Amino acid sequence: MQNGGRSWRETGFGCLRIIFGIVWSVDASFKWNPVFINNFAGFVVQAAQGQPPMERAWIYFWINVIKVDPHAFAYLVATAETLIAISLLIGLFSNLTYIAGLALSMVIWSTAEGFGGPYVRGSTDIGTAIIYALVFIALFLANAGRFVGLDGVLAPRLGRLRALASG
Repeated sequence: MQNGGRSWRETGFGCLRIIFGIVWSVDASFKWNPVFINNFAGFVVQAAQGQPPMERAWIYFWINVIKVDPHAFAYLVATAETLIAISLLIGLFSNLTYIAGLALSMVIWSTAEGFGGPYVRGSTDIGTAIIYALVFIALFLANAGRFVGLDGVLAPRLGRLRALASG
């Protein structure tokens, strides 16, 4: 069946993008909490505990980067998550959003979530950020910003910047 020229699957991917935007907006709202802002570096340091040496080295690389100005990095993460949420909700510059969201998800998964580890007897979770990364890939492959979003209207008018949008 067609709905305004869209199949039910295309509409479904557009709705999935919006629902994912709601998830990101809730997550972003937590990042603006003073507890997160004031303890950002500490959250990353905690992730290094019990990790194997290579993973610990990777996390400590990021800790040393963050130590330059932990509050600025916390605000950067909060702002990035907010912009990703808004873009997902309205379907604007979706390709750019999917790539940025994928990159941020992988950094979160490999640092704050420690690849879901440490993997010891009784471990039951690999972390959520890897799932977020896979959803960004699926939305990218489905051109989800084109459906129920602004990219479908704006992409033809963007000229050389068209690659930033779905469609």
